[in-house]
Amino acid sequence: MNIHELYQKLEASPVIAATKNQIDFDAALNSEAEVIFILQSHLLELADLSKKIKERGKTAILHADLVKGLSSDETAIDYIKQVTSFDGIISTKPSIIRHAKRHHLLTIQRFFLLDSSALENVERQLGYTEADVVEILPSVSPKIIKELVHHSKKPLIVGGLIRDKEDIMGGLGAGSLAISTTASALWSI
Repeated sequence: MNIHELYQKLEASPVIAATKNQIDFDAALNSEAEVIFILQSHLLELADLSKKIKERGKTAILHADLVKGLSSDETAIDYIKQVTSFDGIISTKPSIIRHAKRHHLLTIQRFFLLDSSALENVERQLGYTEADVVEILPSVSPKIIKELVHHSKKPLIVGGLIRDKEDIMGGLGAGSLAISTTASALWSI
């Protein structure tokens, strides 16, 4: 999968199903969401999880930093590429993002926006990693979303503390490409 195919899927279905357990995973497979984020997993599950997602014609993205039993270094990316069928990864670590890009995986660099210095860090790190997409957590004001879209010049995913349709519409209306949420009731909006 390439970045343009991801954009097309997210334009058609801008709510990303983010899963943390088997019940959520099963619900995500049966949801209208075209993209599934695996946020918590175990090394022994990865091949099976990615296979099931791909069998449903959905895009599979793994949070590489949160896989139990897998180190959070570049070898983890080698393993993900060789043993699974994930389309891409999420990481907060610039070295992981860069290595995943070398393996032609889609890359989503996640940032936690806690204050203005964290906001400044987004632009600085993106110049180094060249991630395909930026994800920010927790959900921030539309004004900050617009600023991030403008300054980063990268597609933006907003996640964290997404509770209802109004949160989704606010993020999308401010220029976000998509919204990620663990709230399964919102996956079909």
